Amino acid sequence: METIATSKGQVVIPSKVRKKFDIKEGTRFLIEIDEKGVRIILKPITREYVHSLRGKFKGKGLMKAFMEEKKREREL
Repeated sequence: METIATSKGQVVIPSKVRKKFDIKEGTRFLIEIDEKGVRIILKPITREYVHSLRGKFKGKGLMKAFMEEKKREREL
């Protein structure tokens, strides 16, 4: 499938893809760049996606890292 970016950088997601991933108005996306830096990966943040993350990062110290990152952002 192919789509075109607008002058504002907006991209239309084809209806077949929206239906398959249950993407509705207001759906948020996680945007990643692959390890080689050549692909953009969009992951819809749906209820199912959030549920799949439960317990995945337990004990990783992510809250501390998150708070430190926010502190650095405020200092800029």
